[in-house]
Amino acid sequence: MKRARLLLFSVALCLTSIVPLAVADRPSWPQWRGPQRTGLSNEEGLLKQWPEAGPQRLWLFQSAGIGFSGPAVVHDQLYIMGSRDGAEQLIALDSRSGSEIWSVEIGPEYENRWGNGPRGTPTCDGDFVYTLGAQGDLIAVRATDGVVLWRRKMQDFGGSLPNWGYCESVLVDGQQIVCTPGGTQGAIVALEKGNGDLIWQSSEFTDGAQYASLIVTEINGIRQYLQITQQHLVAVSAVDGSLVWQTDWRGNVAVCTTPICDGNRVYVTSGYGAGCKLVEIGRDNSVLEVFDNKFMKNHHGGVILLNNHLYGHSDGVGWLCQNFESGERVWRNRDEFGKGSIAYADGMFYCLDKEEGIVALVDASPERWNERGRFSLNPQSERRKPSGRIWTHPVIVDGRLYLRDQELLFCYDVKQR
Repeated sequence: MKRARLLLFSVALCLTSIVPLAVADRPSWPQWRGPQRTGLSNEEGLLKQWPEAGPQRLWLFQSAGIGFSGPAVVHDQLYIMGSRDGAEQLIALDSRSGSEIWSVEIGPEYENRWGNGPRGTPTCDGDFVYTLGAQGDLIAVRATDGVVLWRRKMQDFGGSLPNWGYCESVLVDGQQIVCTPGGTQGAIVALEKGNGDLIWQSSEFTDGAQYASLIVTEINGIRQYLQITQQHLVAVSAVDGSLVWQTDWRGNVAVCTTPICDGNRVYVTSGYGAGCKLVEIGRDNSVLEVFDNKFMKNHHGGVILLNNHLYGHSDGVGWLCQNFESGERVWRNRDEFGKGSIAYADGMFYCLDKEEGIVALVDASPERWNERGRFSLNPQSERRKPSGRIWTHPVIVDGRLYLRDQELLFCYDVKQR
């Protein structure tokens, strides 16, 4: 029975590889951190220097609602979540004009003193969009008109609401939707993409949910999902959710940063003094620690691996370039730019200061921090809570840069002309 199920799963993955998340000849950003969940775009022909006032703003959508959700963009349609009229909503826009096409309710509004509303990024897959609200409401929606096909709740699988709400962006892999309700019934679940039915739940891995999103990889011929919590970095089988390997993690308060995988090496980091760690997975799925230090303590602005170097903001250190092989610091920039988030496209980093809403274009180089222009978001939200900041990550797709400050969604032209 298990062998038959493995065969069916393999066939489903092959079919999915024939029909990718988006048409290959059109740039897309179909999910959290882009096509491969790495924060990297393969787009070319973008500006290498910004004018003094910054790139041209194409449009400003002022009704995105309250929240920190990032945009997913496929073809000429953009999907984002926000809380409007007391309910979290999935909103579809025309990415060319910024005009609203449709919206649909996800669930009740999540509230806390850092900011209300949804946190994750919608995931696009063919003709459908899947998204998870901050209260744990998961919906599958038809992309053309917003018709809801099915709904589930993380609480259905034994999950309990994390302190800052559910922040995960769900993963689509073959015919499966994979996400992390957390809890003793099994921290990770795989659901049927078509109807939301449970396929498996990871009974051997039962940590509470944190705030990072899963990634998928293959190590030693085993397709597996990687996740990080306060207690563990873990890999479970994509076929049945069984534990493949795990290693301890010393997470504190909140663990938010998506793991990074390169071959059989996996890198993790989190803030609140935790630090960073690189492990290597042996042929027998044993875990070898390569390094473990506190050079990188990334809160939730993200880390990017590029040409054997890691880039991101480290609490108490500043912007950091770290050697991926050794874990040693290559350079840091403590004073020139504030703490924030990062994305990459065409040889450049796009960095966003969470405090001031300043956006910088920076050479993606292990030599030093070298800016090629900066500007400030204007206007900025007056609805942001006093404890809140501009936490939504930059998105670069199809020659456009998307930035968000609560109800304000900005679109800039960053294409070379």
